[in-house]
Amino acid sequence: MTEKAFEDYLKTHIPIAWEAGVRLQYYSDKSCSIAVTLGRMNQNPFGSMFWAVEGMAAEFAGGIMLLNKIQDSGISISTLVIDGTMEFYKKAVGTIIFTCSDGNLIDQQIDLALCSKEAQTLELTSVGWDEAGDQVARFTFQWSIKVRAED
Repeated sequence: MTEKAFEDYLKTHIPIAWEAGVRLQYYSDKSCSIAVTLGRMNQNPFGSMFWAVEGMAAEFAGGIMLLNKIQDSGISISTLVIDGTMEFYKKAVGTIIFTCSDGNLIDQQIDLALCSKEAQTLELTSVGWDEAGDQVARFTFQWSIKVRAED
């Protein structure tokens, strides 16, 4: 996933995320980092980042890896977020970078879904850090994946 591909995806599929400042920071087979900078479009009345914008960035950090790996498999696999938790530790101001390093887990669960043809669940965790290196928030999303039946 390149920055340009991510930008194009957001602008055409989820423009509110682009307008809120969600940007790809880093992408590899094993981890993904999404940055978002506090600004007029994503600020709450308390002078920090709106929690839902943090949630978007955190979900993208794991979700983009999951979707890319599914696409690379060439198999039609459905995805659904079925649960989520969030913890906040500090006001989100400045630039916050959410990183998910669960690429290996994604690979394992996709392989299991392909072999078993049964729905699988996986928890992808994204941790947000501010510019000072302090942890701001932690989001965990539980995903369900299932190979679609062939017609």
